[in-house]
Amino acid sequence: MSGATKQMRSSGLRSQNQYGKGQKPGKITKKFIINASQPASDKIFDVSAFEKFLHDKIKVDNRVGNLGDTIVISQQGDGKIEVIAHTQFSGRYLKYLTKKFLKKQQLRDWLRVVSTSQGVYELRFFNVVNDDADEDEE
Repeated sequence: MSGATKQMRSSGLRSQNQYGKGQKPGKITKKFIINASQPASDKIFDVSAFEKFLHDKIKVDNRVGNLGDTIVISQQGDGKIEVIAHTQFSGRYLKYLTKKFLKKQQLRDWLRVVSTSQGVYELRFFNVVNDDADEDEE
């Protein structure tokens, strides 16, 4: 009797897969938006260069330039870039690449990447407190 219960327990563990109970491995589709409209309207951020940077740098299966149909990068309107991934893809990786591009363009001192909602990242200027009035008095 004890052998039968052990066999039932072990077979129950094998039936669960990495996708959880009752889930099948289906297509994963994630949509990310990077909103750079504020710096793009001030003409300090080149959206088309950033789009090309993402095309060149995003890795799929540990290979650069292996996007294929799994990841689609497109420009949406004024200063918005949309990334649609049909595979496992992290928003943190997109944020990392955005910060890397800002550093390369020497804009990291003025811009920061903020997540406004799930899957939406926005480039904002740092809030600088203007202390010019105090300096003039001295």
